[in-house]
Amino acid sequence: MKSEMRHWAGWLSVLLFAAPLGHTLAPTPREYRLRFYHTHTGERLDIVYRRGDSYIPEALAQIDHYMRDHRTGEVRHFDPRLFDLLYDLTASLNHPGGEIDVICGYRTPWSNEFLRSRSAHSGVAVHSLHMQAEAIDIRLPGVPTSAVRDAALRLQRGGVGYYRASNFVHVDVGRVRRW
Repeated sequence: MKSEMRHWAGWLSVLLFAAPLGHTLAPTPREYRLRFYHTHTGERLDIVYRRGDSYIPEALAQIDHYMRDHRTGEVRHFDPRLFDLLYDLTASLNHPGGEIDVICGYRTPWSNEFLRSRSAHSGVAVHSLHMQAEAIDIRLPGVPTSAVRDAALRLQRGGVGYYRASNFVHVDVGRVRRW
């Protein structure tokens, strides 16, 4: 019994004095990671964009560049709430850390009009939130797009568009709506 107590007392002293004096052992802030594959550029990105309540400016800049208009190369700063939405969406589908296929991120007004003029249907809005860097078109490999749509609708965090024939879901951080 005494040797067991000495054993635990020894470990307790190691724990107490392992941290420098005056410092407490604070929990490590939660990391928010996203993994992307861009279907048009073939690029991949695996990035921690937020720790705890703090966004990482360098990471946001990398994502902004990654989500650039693939037709023109123009970059726009994205609303980071969109990344939080994607993080929560993948988690709600039991797919945290799973790769997200990016169909479309940012679109310049030129690209938006280019798509509108060539679209066989009216799926491209005149005032698309893609042009405000507040929207993304995605799919999650291995997850039916109908399940992605349903999970996005349950989150009630913005617009959700379902494009079954094209096999992708649009999510944005605008007002809550669906199509």
